[in-house]
Amino acid sequence: MKSTARALLTLMLFCTGLITTAQKTGIRLENQLSSWLNINLDDTVRWQGGLRYIPILSPYWQISENSKLDAELSFKSWGNLSFSGLNYDSADYNIKPYRLWLRYTTSNLEIRAGLQKINFGSALVFRPLMWFDKMDFRDPLQLTDGVYALLGRYYFNNNVNIWLWGLYGNENVKGWEIAPSIKDIPEYGGRFQLPVPRGEVAVSYHHRDADYRELLTGFPMITETRFTEQMFGIDGKWDLGIGLWIEYVRKLNEKDNPLTGRWENYFSLGADYTLSLGNGLNVTSEYFRYANVPDEGEQESKRNLVTLSLNYPLSVSHNLSGVIYYNIDAKEWYRFINFQLSYDYLSIYMMAYWNPDTPSVGSGSEQGSLFSGKGFQLMLVLDI
Repeated sequence: MKSTARALLTLMLFCTGLITTAQKTGIRLENQLSSWLNINLDDTVRWQGGLRYIPILSPYWQISENSKLDAELSFKSWGNLSFSGLNYDSADYNIKPYRLWLRYTTSNLEIRAGLQKINFGSALVFRPLMWFDKMDFRDPLQLTDGVYALLGRYYFNNNVNIWLWGLYGNENVKGWEIAPSIKDIPEYGGRFQLPVPRGEVAVSYHHRDADYRELLTGFPMITETRFTEQMFGIDGKWDLGIGLWIEYVRKLNEKDNPLTGRWENYFSLGADYTLSLGNGLNVTSEYFRYANVPDEGEQESKRNLVTLSLNYPLSVSHNLSGVIYYNIDAKEWYRFINFQLSYDYLSIYMMAYWNPDTPSVGSGSEQGSLFSGKGFQLMLVLDI
């Protein structure tokens, strides 16, 4: 990570010549301060209080009429205290870069380098194309760690666009991964997206080398722990009176990997519609299926989930939403409701959840780990 940060600083210095010729410069500072209190109604009531602060510095340089340089530098600092009843359990805190990127844009081109969020696709809840983030549909702030990457996007005048990316220096699991990437071996891929009648479709590809060393510590006879993975994705969305979308990913694993089948499939089909009831009731439903294709002697793994989400604006500043997930194979229900109050700079979220004690849905996301069992969460967010 240190070498990656040095490379980013070198890149910024390289751009100094362009910056000094800028026609217009400026800088914007934003701050997001959030606090939460989570109460889990277990046999022994468990609760956690926390505070998070994300300052965002966004300078920009207008190079010419059609070209611009801009950047984002932000850090995420947070801490929390956990208790069981009245007994202190633990304290946790951290500070780390959240976004650190530099971008060059023209009317048709965008090139962005650094620690950034990369996400795409059509699905809303369970996203087969969640390759580079860990956003949870239930998280009102949609927070996720970024990846160190170089991303280029070109937009043609007919709305066709091409994405190309390379990742380097990332050592944490992301998306659906169960093993981290090898941080000193580049990952690469791309995406081609084009408009179609009443919507758009796209194809995507990604290649990486994964490190299964920690997952294979119980297999002393296995000495090779690095395996390649390739993902092929297709997605589309259409406005047909109702919103309709589909995502499908087929993942090819290296043949010698003992923990995965040769092929894995991720599929999502969803729709949404706004009913003309009161201020408009939005209804969203999605079906998700994961299944591997086991080789001879290997065990089949599958997961089927369905969701129903409702969203109703009570007023300009008040909103009520809820979502239900059902894991068909494990026969597990996940329930979540959120009442939101929004003002000029302050947002208040009052959430309640009723989920399995050891959830298999969203447990790896930043907020999802708090939504186990039954409980409540109050969150206050200040954006200035």
